[in-house]
Amino acid sequence: MSEVHHATVFFTGRVQGVGFRYQALQVAKGFEVSGFVQNLPDGRVQLEAEGAAPEVREFITAVQERMEGYIRQTEQSEAKRAAQYAGFTIR
Repeated sequence: MSEVHHATVFFTGRVQGVGFRYQALQVAKGFEVSGFVQNLPDGRVQLEAEGAAPEVREFITAVQERMEGYIRQTEQSEAKRAAQYAGFTIR
């Protein structure tokens, strides 16, 4: 299995109950990325994305731009690792 670029992003703000996960899923359709987006019990949203580095970074930027009015803070980490996901889903 070949390595892909992987990013984990935690979004803080008014990010639950505003369609954040649905919007992330819609944005993902325009990019060649796999992964998931999910609500966390502490009120944040977690996004995991993998693919070619430029695609992953542009996808995350597009999600941030689409939901900018709701995001107060983001925490992001990136790494190279074996692909783990097929498609992009809401959890």
